Order: sequence, then C-alpha cells, then structure tokens
Amino acid sequence: MKPKYGLSALVALALLGMMTPTQAASRSAPACAPGTTVATDTGQVCGTTGDGVRSWLGVPYAEPPVGDLRWSPAKRHAPWTDVLQATERGSACPQAGVLGQPSENEDCLKLNIATPADTGAGGLPVMVEFHGGGFRFGSPGPGAYLAQAGNVVHVGVGYRLGIFGFLSHKALGPNAGNYALSDQQEALRWVRHNIARFGGDPRNVTIFGASAGGSSVCAHTASPTAAGLFQKGIVQSGEYNSLRGGDTTWQTQDCKSALPTQAEAQAQGARFATALKCEQTADVAACLRALPVKTLLDQSSDGLAPDRGTLAPIVDGRILTMSPAEAFAKGKVNRVALMHGVGRDEVQLAPATTPEQYEALVKQQYGSLAPEVFARYPLNRFPEPAAFIAYRTIVADSNSVCPALLNDERLSRRIPVYAFEVDNADPPPLFFLDQTKPNGAYHISEVPFLYGPPRSDISANQRTFGNQIVAQWTGFARTGNPTVDGTPLWPRYTHGDPAVMSLVPAGDSAATREIARQHNCAFWNRHAPYVD
Repeated sequence: MKPKYGLSALVALALLGMMTPTQAASRSAPACAPGTTVATDTGQVCGTTGDGVRSWLGVPYAEPPVGDLRWSPAKRHAPWTDVLQATERGSACPQAGVLGQPSENEDCLKLNIATPADTGAGGLPVMVEFHGGGFRFGSPGPGAYLAQAGNVVHVGVGYRLGIFGFLSHKALGPNAGNYALSDQQEALRWVRHNIARFGGDPRNVTIFGASAGGSSVCAHTASPTAAGLFQKGIVQSGEYNSLRGGDTTWQTQDCKSALPTQAEAQAQGARFATALKCEQTADVAACLRALPVKTLLDQSSDGLAPDRGTLAPIVDGRILTMSPAEAFAKGKVNRVALMHGVGRDEVQLAPATTPEQYEALVKQQYGSLAPEVFARYPLNRFPEPAAFIAYRTIVADSNSVCPALLNDERLSRRIPVYAFEVDNADPPPLFFLDQTKPNGAYHISEVPFLYGPPRSDISANQRTFGNQIVAQWTGFARTGNPTVDGTPLWPRYTHGDPAVMSLVPAGDSAATREIARQHNCAFWNRHAPYVD
C-alpha cells in the first residue's frame, strides 16, 4: 500500500506511541511516585518511576498559544502554586487525522523528561529531541530507553505544527512565522533554567532529531536567537526535500533548501486569509485567531495548493535571517559541534515500478538535467527491480546524500563536524514499507534503535548495530566526540580528510572517503541551492 503521507510523518506516529483522545480519556493519570517532586522556576512537578527510569510527562514550558498568543512567539509559562502531577503525556499539537491520530488541542507546549533512576551527583548530559513529521505531524518520542541505556537526561519537546507553527501574514507582525522554532528555543531556555534540578548539566545540551527534527537542528545552528542555548547537535536525515523543487511530499523546509522569504510567505498567508474570508476584514489577525482549529487545519491540508499558507520554516528576519544552507555556505553559524548524516537510500518521493515510470519521473524531477541523469544512472546497470532501485538511488543521491556531504564540507570550515551515512541495508522493516521491494537504508531507519532495546526477533547483527548507535549518540552528547568504548574510531570531517562514518551492522562500521564519488556528488553539487 502506498502511504498517503511521507515516511517521516508515518514513522513519527508509528514509533512515538501516541494515544488517541479516546484512549487518553479512558484511563486516569498515574499517581506520582515518592521522591519525584522537583521545584522548577514556575512551580513544583512530580512524576513516576519504573524500570530504572524517572519520568515527568506533560510539563508546561510555555503558555498555551491560544487567543492573542496564537501566531505569537512562545511566551514563558506563568507560575503555578500546587504541585503539578506530571504523569501522563501532553496532547499532540493540532494536526490533521493521520492513522487515527488527529488533534485540535492548542494547549500542547509541553516537555517529557526522562532520567536514570539514579542520577548520582547530577551533571548528566542533556539530550533534547525535536520530533519528525514534516513539521505537520507527530509528538515527542519516548526517551526512557535512551536515558537509561546512555545515562543521559532526555527531554522531548512538543511544538506547534503546520499552519499554527508557521503562518506568516503582515497582520501578524514584521517577523511573523517560525513559531515552531520559537517554541523549540523557549524549551531550550526552560532546560537552561531548570534541568540541573532533574540531574542534567545545563552547560552540556545536545539537540537532536530526525527528518523535520534534523531540519530543526540545522535551523538552530544557523539561528542568531539560538546562540548559547545548546552546545552540540545531531542532524538525522535533515536533507530530504526535492533538489529542484519538483513533486514533493513536504513544503520546502530541509537543511539544503532555499526557504521562502518573508515576502513570499506573506503572499501565501494573504491567499490563506482570503480563502477563509479574513483578508478583507478590518482586523485580519483577529479574524484568523477567532477561527476554529478544524477550519484552519482543513484549509491548510489541501495538498500543495497555493492558498494553504506556510507550513514550514521561512526566512523571517529574526529567528532565521537566511536559509540554513546559505548560512552554512557563508559560515554564519553558531559555535557548536555537530553529528550530521543521512541514510544511503533516502526517498520521500513516489517510487518508480516500471521503466516507463522511471523515465517519466526522472524527466519530471530533473527537467533539463534528465539526459545527464540517464547517462549517469543507466537502467541496465541496476538489478531487478531495476526501475525501483535506479530511481531510489537517484533520489537519494540528489536529495539527501550529496547535499548532506556538501553541508558537511561547508560546516566543517567553521565548527567540528562528525559525518555519517546509515548503510544498514536490511534494517527491521516498518509497517508503511512495501516489503516486497528492496528499500535499503531507508529514511530514518536508525530511529527505532534509539527508542527501545533491540527486538529479540531481529538478528544478532542488527542488535549489535542498535547498541552501537545508542553508544555513539549518547557518547557524543557526553563528550562532543562519538568515538567511545565499544565503537569504531570516528574521525572528524575536515576539508583535508573528508571522513564519513559508514554505519553498518555486525560491528563492521568504518570511516570511508569514497561516498561522494560513489554517489555522483561532483555532478549533483553543481546544482545545489547555494553554490560557492
């Protein structure tokens, strides 16, 4: 079955264990456990313990973005007086119904915190996760396993999505848009002020995420308003948009793309307001803020229609003064260390299943470049199903692998970069995949290994891979270097030594300098959004 939405949205929803509103209402919240009361700068919270982990769920970090705060920057939450029972997950932010998981609850700016049961003297590394879902779907992922297995403090962040997270309109102010990024930065301010009370080190914060979460890390690396809020970042599959802006699941939003300007975004916002009969009112902002959540979701969920508004990051002039890719090319980045990589076989576009489809899709995506693409990827060089594998390879090379390596090169001129490619060609399949096809190292295939112990029904090779991933991710969070005990030497990527860690199962991961040549990157990089 072909998924209706892109892989990142489906993975986010499948892996994050979201409950439907009916399920949430059918049971009462667990009681707080003794010894879990913590005083934050806005009030006391209490949580739960179990399986070697302490958890606090649904902790508010910002005021609910309702009324006049809808489409306003995140605002620090007002203090409360009673002890807040933080024992169940907060609501997902408003999003359309996907897999039976819709939400219309704007009171969603909440954190989930997980720590090892024994934090010792404190000072543990902090890993703040921004979930994936194309900036339109999803909610914070489970952090208990990573906290326990890696001896870190995990913080999952709920942030505004879709039209609620990104609408820009001149009536909303001079820097309207990017409210989701504002939420994420407000969450990081909360972490800076409070995480020491949960056993974390506020001076050792790593932000990480996959797909839109990875794109978020790129955005904050380039954002002037994020300076000092984190020390390290891990970008997983943050390059996924179509290279040339052809048919794509998501509005332009990833780490390599030229994002919409404020003027472009406001023009889209005006069309959105016109479609909702607000543009000609005396107070456009008030009209939009008075509309029901469902009305806004319905209007903004209409495919790639020109009147659905902005649903992803823009260059708003404050949080982002330029696209992350441009900032990377110009060296306008915050002084942080990064792990950065993609999967070898990343695909966010519809597949080709016949030679005719292969030819048509290549022409559709690459236009005048199609003859050169056909010359570099002749169909007779690929095993059956040749059309599927050939097109999968082209899309991965052009949209993900080569843009990621180009960003590695640009970032490494200014900050420490540890580059990787996920080359796990036979990972445990997820439900949305057509398992009759060779999907290879598909989009964010490594994410399940961070959310729980390797399943007993997978091979020993895959279990070893999962343990390695957790050790490298949490090791980097601890020291700024992913080379830790039980893992291979991971050299820093530099212009003189463009080493990329090829992540494979069975303990066979190793650094390589061959990926750019194997993926035709000299060709693809000539057509990047920003060329030096």
